[in-house]
Amino acid sequence: MSTDDEKRTAGTNASEGEPEAPFPDTYRQGPIIRRGNQIPESTTSGRLLARETDTDWLHMDPWRVLRIQAEFVDGFGALAEVGPAVVVFGSARTKPHDPMYRAARHLGRGIARKGIAVMTGGGPGIMEAANRGAALAGGTSIGLGIELPFEEELNRWVNLGMTFRYFFVRKTMFVKYSEGAVIFPGGFGTMDEMFELLTLMQTQKVERTPVVLFGSAYWQGLLNWFRDTVESHGNVSAEDHDLYCVTDDVDEAIEVACQGILGARSE
Repeated sequence: MSTDDEKRTAGTNASEGEPEAPFPDTYRQGPIIRRGNQIPESTTSGRLLARETDTDWLHMDPWRVLRIQAEFVDGFGALAEVGPAVVVFGSARTKPHDPMYRAARHLGRGIARKGIAVMTGGGPGIMEAANRGAALAGGTSIGLGIELPFEEELNRWVNLGMTFRYFFVRKTMFVKYSEGAVIFPGGFGTMDEMFELLTLMQTQKVERTPVVLFGSAYWQGLLNWFRDTVESHGNVSAEDHDLYCVTDDVDEAIEVACQGILGARSE
């Protein structure tokens, strides 16, 4: 008898003088039996091990779902035991001579010195600056990169990193494994991450965490628009502005972003 889960057994003749059984062969497919024209021409194991000539399935949704699942599993596995962290968002285009780069580096260092991990998108600019400050302070410097046609590999100041294929999986990791956020000047990507977090808190999908907008001059136009246009049209409430604070002081940003973590430790 074959060890495969699909087995073929011979039928037996009826007693002498009676016709042979109509289905001489039985094909066992787990708990299912098949006889006659129901017996398949190939086995499950055979199909699994057969060489593929058509690989279109690699680009279809069922296979894509498995890749998404694998990214979640890898991300959870990498970050679940990191401990408390603050996420830092900001432009990848910020140069090392820019005051915002120096501020992000100072911020990363200050957070790490409190024993709190610093998490970024792992790229250059503001992300590199925050990772650099954390790494040089001996802290946990996390970089969660994204696969893009023009994106470089994770910056060299990351000591725990992962590159994602899907933005929404990466954003899940940012939200799930951070207890505070500092948002430096940036472009569409920074805005996307900021609004994702604010929306989740506004709709009470996640618990409220501190969000700091760093650089009042940069954010002021957007904040004026929130109040003068968005709020005046009734599309946000006055209390929604309490979801974030604005500062130009790095030390204040550190204290605000870490307040939930430090408060929990002191209890």
